[in-house]
Amino acid sequence: MKEALARLRAEADIVVLEGAGSPAEVNLKDRDIVNMRAAEWADAPVLLAADIDRGGVFASIVGTLEILSPAERARVEGFVINKFRGDASLLQPGLDWLEAKTGKPVLGVIPYLPELGIEDEDSASLDSKRRPVYAAERSDGHADIDVAVIRFPRISNFTDIDPLLLEPDVRVRFVSAASEWGNPDAVVLPGSKNTIEDLLYLRQQGLEPLIINHVKSLQRHLIGICAGYQMLGERLLDPGGFESDKFQELAGLGLLPAETVFTAEKRTVRVQGTAMLFNNSDGIQKSPCAIDGYEIHMGRTRYTKPVAAPFLIAEQGATPHGDGATAADGRLWGTYVHGILHNDELRRAWLNELRVAKGLRPLPPQVRFRERRERAFDRLAAHVRSHLDMNRIYEMIGLTAPQNGGTFQ
Repeated sequence: MKEALARLRAEADIVVLEGAGSPAEVNLKDRDIVNMRAAEWADAPVLLAADIDRGGVFASIVGTLEILSPAERARVEGFVINKFRGDASLLQPGLDWLEAKTGKPVLGVIPYLPELGIEDEDSASLDSKRRPVYAAERSDGHADIDVAVIRFPRISNFTDIDPLLLEPDVRVRFVSAASEWGNPDAVVLPGSKNTIEDLLYLRQQGLEPLIINHVKSLQRHLIGICAGYQMLGERLLDPGGFESDKFQELAGLGLLPAETVFTAEKRTVRVQGTAMLFNNSDGIQKSPCAIDGYEIHMGRTRYTKPVAAPFLIAEQGATPHGDGATAADGRLWGTYVHGILHNDELRRAWLNELRVAKGLRPLPPQVRFRERRERAFDRLAAHVRSHLDMNRIYEMIGLTAPQNGGTFQ
């Protein structure tokens, strides 16, 4: 972690370390490397952010400082109070008290901003995720296309699915057990923090025969992303025990002629390239479209028989290579590329294949996901900036704020 921090500091002018959870969890402090210890390694000033929406904000701040060691407490250079609702003048006496009590400034109170429009940080949010009702949905409450996403206990990169939640002709369901299966038009096997354990879970929940029947008997669509792609193969091999201490070999779903070997080295790269899967008009004639995304995985997948690669991708400046595998009819495919469904043209082309398979007419693109997300981040950044004392924050990190569009000094 120290080496990674050093590399980042060599490459970037400003590095921001975001802590995880509370910096004052006494039961975890001896092995916590994501909060105050990281700040110590970086010799960085610390802002303590508190969520007033949860209540008890002043007790939380003072209590956190009390638990920190004197050296850690000295690193805290100010507070930010987040998600405030109401009249700021009514909060001022509390802010004055807090500054007098701690000797540290409140650098901003950020009002609650509804409908953020940015992706969730933690998969726990899936428990409360709800979709609005769209006008394009039929009167029976169901959209034209039903997509079942397997909810692994160790699901990762779940934001791969976010664009589907915005498509007006799509209903997305997170499925954890056979009783929730229903009658999906397409199934998505998402990423996982542990492929072997989540494949075992899938079997324990009775989902394996439903998935195989979905593909082989019903001839419907299925895609696997990263760990989901690995599960589609014939075997998972883990001779080094990197994924599991129980299995050195485990049978996959057997839907692709491939096997995955887990290694110690994790591949973490951004990629771009071309997809050769779909046509925007009828979902039958193949035509290319540009894609980009990222990979983050430990397994290396090899093929036991020749297969068609649905994507041609490359890191920046590298030689393009094939990624993933697809069945002959194109209904089943897998890829290592996270964010693959964030590509608007590809996503709509895939949805139009589902529509054509149901006898429905294709639709033009309905959602420009990345444009929407960028606007959301810009809106949030402007909101936060307008309620923070940015000059004092720049001073904390030894910079002079840019003036009239100039550069930092």
